[in-house]
Amino acid sequence: MNHNKYQGEMMEAAFRDFYDTLIENLETYTGEYESFIDQGPTLFKLLCDLLNCDVDYSLRLPICGAIAYYVTPEDIIPEQVYGPYGYIDDIYLSAYVLKLVADRHGYDFIQENCSADNIEYIINDCEEKSLEILKDDEIKSIISYIGL
Repeated sequence: MNHNKYQGEMMEAAFRDFYDTLIENLETYTGEYESFIDQGPTLFKLLCDLLNCDVDYSLRLPICGAIAYYVTPEDIIPEQVYGPYGYIDDIYLSAYVLKLVADRHGYDFIQENCSADNIEYIINDCEEKSLEILKDDEIKSIISYIGL
């Protein structure tokens, strides 16, 4: 087997595994923020899928930063401390970065690369609802955490 192909398959499996972990972590969550916290896996998968697209080179680092933020154990609102509520900052950052992609490529481009219906609504809803919860200093910390 080609070494690069093997590495690609291993990376894809790792993303799928984390995607599955996200689903497992959030599928039993019921609470005030359930309607948009449930979108965390969708946004994570979309960010991963966009790396395999012809996305503008300048957007690759923010996309990678948003993906990495999901797996960072001690982010601004850590899941280990807050449970599913801890995904609110991850979801906010995902929406923020996906809006950068939409500004450059349009929502049609994003929708073409997403299996979820009406991704524009999902992105905007996740951003809006997370902004209702997050404090200004948390928002600044989230964005600066990945160097944006």
